Amino acid sequence: MNYESIIKNISKYITLTEKETEIFTSLLKYKAIKRKGFLLREDEVCRHETFVTKGCLRTYYVDQNGLEHVLGFSIEDWWAEDLYSFLTNKPARLCIDALEDTEVLQIEKLNLEKLYEEVPKFERFFRLSFQNAYIAQQERITFNLSSTAEERYLSFKNKYPYCEQRFPQKQIASYLGITPEFLSTLRKKSAGR
Repeated sequence: MNYESIIKNISKYITLTEKETEIFTSLLKYKAIKRKGFLLREDEVCRHETFVTKGCLRTYYVDQNGLEHVLGFSIEDWWAEDLYSFLTNKPARLCIDALEDTEVLQIEKLNLEKLYEEVPKFERFFRLSFQNAYIAQQERITFNLSSTAEERYLSFKNKYPYCEQRFPQKQIASYLGITPEFLSTLRKKSAGR
């Protein structure tokens, strides 16, 4: 198994010795998820931190009317989990499925606790990761509340230029909080500029 991408991701925040890298990689498990397969279903308990090495995961919420609301996408070099479920051991509120054939590396919660004891600097890594995720989430909520659909679309397009070609229009529209038809109108308007 090639661990290069996950080690590179971690090295953004901490530096590992060869021994620490060996301890970490020995706790990782590989998992392949076929397109439309689930990493996590609502009401299951999230027991892993998951790192995407190939493909794309979609995290979403299903409301009382059965409508899906996309909260985010996790592509290569991104992490995915239902943090509420992972930290509380309570059933997940979110679903995570694969938009493409996807390969991930996972670490179980019990092994993560073991890792914190054996390589304490991982507490710093995950603290910084969670902080950055929280900040990004707050920024997205604030921006979505104070911007028009067109502004949200243009921001998405600028921030994630690879996504328009990679993700289905229906999923992007759900992420932006608009209908696929309105997204089509915004795309045409944007292309005409």
